[in-house]
Amino acid sequence: MLDKEELRAVVAQVLDVDVAEVTDHVRFIDDLEVDSLMALEIVVVLEKKYGIKLPESDLKQITTLQSAYDVLLARLATAQAA
Repeated sequence: MLDKEELRAVVAQVLDVDVAEVTDHVRFIDDLEVDSLMALEIVVVLEKKYGIKLPESDLKQITTLQSAYDVLLARLATAQAA
């Protein structure tokens, strides 16, 4: 099962920010000033960590921790069902 606090810690580590800054609804680009390279780094780390591939359509949806959690949850469920 996907643990949101673990996801929060991973994102904070990749972005080199305090875990407390990565709230559920903080916007990565607008609030944390994440550029496209950092966003890609987050995706690569998440794909490796959870053993999944995120299609480009999913990447556009990942704008907050909550949206990342929702997308990963859906992808992991699909992967387990296959």
